[in-house]
Amino acid sequence: MSIEIKVPEMGESITEATIANWVKKEGERVEQDEVLVELETDKVTMEVPAPSAGVLQKINKKPGDTVKIKEVIGLIDPAATASSTPPSSSSQPAKTTPAPTSSNTGTTNETLPPAVRKLIDDNGLNPASISGSGKNGQITKEDVLNAIANKSSSTPAAVAAPAKEIPKAVPAASRGNLPRENVVPMTKLRQTIANRLVNAQHNAAHLTTFNEVDMSAVMDLRNKYKDKFKDAHNIGLGFMSFFTKAVIGALKTIPAINAEIRGTDTVYKNYYDIGVAVGGPKGLVVPIVRDADLLSFAQIESEIARLANKVKDGKIELSEMEGGTFTISNGGIYGSMMSTPILNPPQSGILGLHNIVKRAVVVNDQIVIRPMMYLALSYDHRIVDGKEAVTFLVKVKEAIEDPTRLLLEV
Repeated sequence: MSIEIKVPEMGESITEATIANWVKKEGERVEQDEVLVELETDKVTMEVPAPSAGVLQKINKKPGDTVKIKEVIGLIDPAATASSTPPSSSSQPAKTTPAPTSSNTGTTNETLPPAVRKLIDDNGLNPASISGSGKNGQITKEDVLNAIANKSSSTPAAVAAPAKEIPKAVPAASRGNLPRENVVPMTKLRQTIANRLVNAQHNAAHLTTFNEVDMSAVMDLRNKYKDKFKDAHNIGLGFMSFFTKAVIGALKTIPAINAEIRGTDTVYKNYYDIGVAVGGPKGLVVPIVRDADLLSFAQIESEIARLANKVKDGKIELSEMEGGTFTISNGGIYGSMMSTPILNPPQSGILGLHNIVKRAVVVNDQIVIRPMMYLALSYDHRIVDGKEAVTFLVKVKEAIEDPTRLLLEV
């Protein structure tokens, strides 16, 4: 008797998903709890394990199809044996990467993590040509990214990637075989991001206030203690823990920025769940550092690292992104000098960090060179007024320029 493969429940707010990739093919042997298919929702990407060992008898939905929660997307025959010939192309809805017999290190890579397998497949790479740096020579995501980078660097620029706009004066022959346009459907996650950004602009009185901060003191403190910090806590000391602590202190001073509007009520929150924007393979998501005011520097750094790794691996859970009272977005890691971050509803504030640049500034009537960063606070003007926004940024600035304040909580 066949066993149904159903779309699992993924949170009460999620009713449908999109088939992203079938890891297994029809007629292929699967073991219980082995990953069969990857689903993409408007929140996260998740893997669906096999409910039983057997043979993947039938695939009902192909990549790109929208499916409902609890919908049957395939069947497993627990009594069958794997077929000796692969299914026809008409019944094979997804590309899969052949298991490499060996890597350049001489170790086997008979099974690849789904995210690694998909990355190899999407970029047309040969797994056997990739050196694995993981345990027992296993190919990791970083190994694949390095292979992609090497491939790109050795590919002529004219055929590396299509330009967004091609001047008419450029002869068609110089573009090789590139089409004039590439039409790619937006993913569920990207559609949701787009809708949320537009709604945030429409449903809030959006305003941004700027300031700048001298990063000298934090950089000096970090350089002085980063090695001892890592030895003691087994985690690197970054700037995000300083800014998280500084933000919490400022939120305690200006509670309206840690509040939200619900109908005709203003809800002031006495807890500090800080969202940290992280760029992942599916777009920008905001996992939450819960009760950040109760955490030490090391605990904040560890939690941010844990969440960021889950985002990059496509393993972040919906529960880890729900809620949040305030968001920090660090565009500086991508080289951004200045931006106006968009609110993450229903939050009333978001702080944008930017790149650190040495600039000439006046200190005690002397022109000196200092590492400076622009700060941008976007806020909902319905609940936060200009004076509160400026005061918030000044509090953050004071804490970062004199980090002993963070330890003394003054």
